[in-house]
Amino acid sequence: MPDSKGLVLVVEDERHIADLQRLYLTREGFGVHVETDGRAGLAAARRLRPVAIVLDIALPGLDGVEVCRRLREDGDWTPVLLVTARDDEADRVLGLELGADDYVTKPFSPRELVARVKTVLRRAAGPPQAAVRRVGRVAVDPVRRTAEADGRPVELTATEFDLLAHLLRHPGRVFPREQLLAQVWGQADYRGSRTVDVHVAQLRAKLGDASPIRTVRGVGYSAADAAR
Repeated sequence: MPDSKGLVLVVEDERHIADLQRLYLTREGFGVHVETDGRAGLAAARRLRPVAIVLDIALPGLDGVEVCRRLREDGDWTPVLLVTARDDEADRVLGLELGADDYVTKPFSPRELVARVKTVLRRAAGPPQAAVRRVGRVAVDPVRRTAEADGRPVELTATEFDLLAHLLRHPGRVFPREQLLAQVWGQADYRGSRTVDVHVAQLRAKLGDASPIRTVRGVGYSAADAAR
């Protein structure tokens, strides 16, 4: 039997959905632990330290957004993939703002979910690249996966880091949202462009006035020196 790729925590109160997630993640070599309510899911995340968390928003006990918020407040930046209903946009955006890395919308293909989990894990691990990237007052270290603004460390989710590093690798280049979705998220669906905007807003909030991210109206985003 191949070595496990790590434990994925699934927090899902619909048993048939949780069973499908377990089946497909197990086939890909992951260990899977399932909890069916938010409080148990939060406790399991703290106890088990999974490599990733698949987190339904609509949970009994604590909802998924609150679970994500508490994890991030604890300084736990385990990649989180939200599972949402089609009418959960407000909660989905809030979850992304609180530090979730990605989401899938019900009904979804189990294969898509597995692909998204693998993508957020790849982003969290990151390719080894020797050079520290710096634009203006912000720097990222792709090997250590750390970011600094004005010399102070900034805590980022795996997705936030990957987006910032991607922009800093190409200073001055303007990326349309659909390109960022394809190159950072691995998605080809432009309808997810709100995801890009939410993550950019969150990066700007964390980086403060040192943020090098510039909006090019009608086009997309680029990284340029912040004014001193």
